Amino acid sequence: MKNLLAAVAIGAAATLGVAGCASQNPEAKRSAGEFTDDAALTAKVKTAIATNVGARAAGSINVETYKGVVQLSGFVDNKDMAERALAAAKKVNGVSSVKNDLRLKAS
Repeated sequence: MKNLLAAVAIGAAATLGVAGCASQNPEAKRSAGEFTDDAALTAKVKTAIATNVGARAAGSINVETYKGVVQLSGFVDNKDMAERALAAAKKVNGVSSVKNDLRLKAS
């Protein structure tokens, strides 16, 4: 009987632990409207980078947006390209801040 009670207690604790982890998912805290706004903002930033830096360079830059915060990542040819991409992203209406994780390609 003790083993059965111990197994039930462990199962209940595991279930509660999983439920607790699920509520910590950042995607769960973003409404459908926020998700759509972020997707639109990502597209606008990608377009701004392509216009300012060039379509080829924009293709190597990953843009992710979460609640108006834009993250740039990927590899660029030179520091000027990274700075122009960052400036283009910051100018987009609706961007609250930009995290620049762009890296220079090795020569």
